[in-house]
Amino acid sequence: MRVVLLPAVAGRETGQIMTNSRKRHTPEQVVRKLGQADRMLADGQDVAAVCRELGVSEQTYYRWRNQYGGLKADDAKRLKELEKQNATLKRLFAEAELEKAALKELAEGNF
Repeated sequence: MRVVLLPAVAGRETGQIMTNSRKRHTPEQVVRKLGQADRMLADGQDVAAVCRELGVSEQTYYRWRNQYGGLKADDAKRLKELEKQNATLKRLFAEAELEKAALKELAEGNF
């Protein structure tokens, strides 16, 4: 196996070192950054400048805007909790269906 090390690229205007690691934002942080972005856009800055200031890509900004556009921080937190709960329930349902199918096969004697 061959390992290739790539040098970090220095940020253009901020002087920050950029890496390929992802930073996860909490829903509250996203809503706060979107509010900050709204204020900056109202002051006349363009989307590219706002995204640079927030430290996210334009794609991330637009995805956040679609997902969290009109939410408050509490609403965003509740949304994430519900999504997590929904994923757990789906997993439990799938496991129950699998057990049901296995028991049905055992009852029919097809083992």
